[in-house]
Amino acid sequence: MTKVYPNLNQDIIQSEEEEFNCGKGGGEAEVVLTVWRKSLLFNGHGFTVFDPKGNLLFRVDNYASESRGEIVLMDANGKPLLTIKRKRLSLSEHWLVYTGECTTGQPLFSVRKNIAPLHKKHLLEITTTGHASRLHVKGSYTRRCCSVLDDTCREVATVKCKELPSGSGAAFGRDVFRLVVEPGFDPARAMAIVILLDQIFKR
Repeated sequence: MTKVYPNLNQDIIQSEEEEFNCGKGGGEAEVVLTVWRKSLLFNGHGFTVFDPKGNLLFRVDNYASESRGEIVLMDANGKPLLTIKRKRLSLSEHWLVYTGECTTGQPLFSVRKNIAPLHKKHLLEITTTGHASRLHVKGSYTRRCCSVLDDTCREVATVKCKELPSGSGAAFGRDVFRLVVEPGFDPARAMAIVILLDQIFKR
């Protein structure tokens, strides 16, 4: 497979930096992250996430089906940012997301797999604890083509296939894709949603 990061192809760096800087003149720009479904640990499972310049931004290690109960999203230095914990005794997939490594007290937000027959296009329903605001995910994660939408149906984050420059003769598989995060939405929170999409729909 083509190298992802580090040792980036310079054409890819330039292309993604241009997308990142597009429209930056008067306000914030979207953040385009590269997600690699691979751990930095030898023989480990997880995610490695890079910013538009190819710098390590997030990591998830020892992510495996045998330990589905709790997943920790860390920064580049291994500091826990969010802990994702499956709620026990739930009739459907129900996960709670906490700040840092604490898994007690009030969660930051909760995520449920959608089982409502009238909203089959919605993959996940996301509720911020203590607020009326909700998010939902629609599209196809297995095809790496889905969006996180707010209450007004505005896209706040999008999962897209990662393409190489034309004529390169190489392609990325589904283990490498892009996560585009819109201004005002937390990239760590967006990545937590991606982790849950992978947990629930990877089969």
